[in-house]
Amino acid sequence: MTAAPPPTDALTLDAHRVQGRTVLTLMGSQTLGGIGVASGIAVAAIVAAEVSGSDALSGLANTTQVLGGALITIPVATLMATHGRRRGLVTAYLIGSVGAVLAITAATIGSFWLLLLGTTLFGASTTANSQARYAATDLAVPERRGRQLSWVVWATTIGSVLGPNMVGPGKWVAELLGVHPLSGAWVFSLAGFLVAAVLLQVALRPDPLLLSREIARRAAPAQELTMPVAARRGHVDQGLRLILATPAALWGTVALTIGHVVMVAVMVMTPLHMKHGAAEIEVIGLVISLHILGMYGLSPVAGLLTDRIGAPRVVLIGVGILVLAVALAGLSGDGFSAGLTAGLVLLGLGWSCTMVAGSGTIAGSVPVAERAAVQGAADLVMGLSAAAGGALAGVVMALWGYGVLCALAGVAALALGAFTVARRPVVSLKG
Repeated sequence: MTAAPPPTDALTLDAHRVQGRTVLTLMGSQTLGGIGVASGIAVAAIVAAEVSGSDALSGLANTTQVLGGALITIPVATLMATHGRRRGLVTAYLIGSVGAVLAITAATIGSFWLLLLGTTLFGASTTANSQARYAATDLAVPERRGRQLSWVVWATTIGSVLGPNMVGPGKWVAELLGVHPLSGAWVFSLAGFLVAAVLLQVALRPDPLLLSREIARRAAPAQELTMPVAARRGHVDQGLRLILATPAALWGTVALTIGHVVMVAVMVMTPLHMKHGAAEIEVIGLVISLHILGMYGLSPVAGLLTDRIGAPRVVLIGVGILVLAVALAGLSGDGFSAGLTAGLVLLGLGWSCTMVAGSGTIAGSVPVAERAAVQGAADLVMGLSAAAGGALAGVVMALWGYGVLCALAGVAALALGAFTVARRPVVSLKG
């Protein structure tokens, strides 16, 4: 005799217990993944400039990383929709590990095209980091969604602040292994990604997305039956259509996309701006660490504010911070300065506001069965836009300089502010 399925309220009670463990597991993987991602970011532009012999091409290393992260979102979202969060996140970290190996090899033999292939695959690690924040919302109650998402974002702080400071120790590791001096940072990336993958494979059980779907199915079976097949399979094209048809999801996608473009465009060119002023690599690593601390360190505050005063107000706060950030950075001279450092910290803080508020809005704007498709599509738009912004950043800096780049980033931030104010009837400022 087949046992009767547990009632929905029993499943919901179990979900509350699972949610705490899920958030802790995701925080652990974010810490490890953050070390890997930040280590690579700190050296990518400098290695690309050395290998290619051109400052104008230097931005392509980080740009291909962002582009790879965007494109790899497509298969990862499909994996998640079909098999759950765990398989998608683990696969992304394994692809990122392959990218780290290729980047190390390319830097050592001086192959620019192999370097770009490596950094493209390396971008899968950013896919894992980005999609993990959504996994934290699968079982979250609506009134705590912003905070629980933000705690997973915050966990990246530890690894991401440590990551750029691995550049110095990485030189010793590189010498030991006989590879390019700066590629030692990618050795730390490789280790972080592999350990994160193992942690998720072992501890992310039961899968939060699959459990949340089961709860939704038992609560409203008819809704599951009428759900579009493409959404159930996680097709990103269907996700894009759902975003366009859902005003709140559209606003959230625009918010996190523009905030990310502004941050990436300025951040990827900052190491080169500092190098032009003869800043030491360790100092560059410190500034990037402080920037990343700004990105993640206060994200729980952004999450709390999102739950309390509403996502649009938090985005407007972020816009103001971004404008101040690019003004301080853009007015700084080459090399290291207090103004540049403050600007980079504020750049991260403004990004945190737009990312947490935008992501929380996307997660709560569509039914659970459609989330994987919509979230994958939103991150695809964000990643492709940031990749284009990063590529153009290298050209703008080569032609007109870092100050003009920061000015253009400020204009983009102001455009987001205007869009948010214009969407008041659609996305209530009361949340």
